[in-house]
Amino acid sequence: MRHKKKLKKLGRPRAHRKALLRNQVISFFKHGRIKTTLQKAKETRRIAEKLITLAKEDTQVRRRQVFSFLQDKEVIEKLFKEIAPKFKDRNSGYTRILKLGKRIGDGAEEAVLTFV
Repeated sequence: MRHKKKLKKLGRPRAHRKALLRNQVISFFKHGRIKTTLQKAKETRRIAEKLITLAKEDTQVRRRQVFSFLQDKEVIEKLFKEIAPKFKDRNSGYTRILKLGKRIGDGAEEAVLTFV
């Protein structure tokens, strides 16, 4: 039986995809919103929401788990001190994707990823 894969490949090799998503998540946490294609926004949201859920509890173990993915100390500080406390009483759904329509150059669906 052929099982469906959970992760979208985004037309990139594994290392490139991981670097792309890491950079997207870091930019999202730094600036609070990013404009990207719809598929990239959906994959970025998956990772960002998991990291926010981890950051709700500020312990050494959770910080190490988040650092293993993000590798950026100032973004981790912002995540644990500013972003996660806003969502303490919320179980999930920390982000919102707003569709912008098709891009003129290649017709790709664009979207904006923001916090709720």
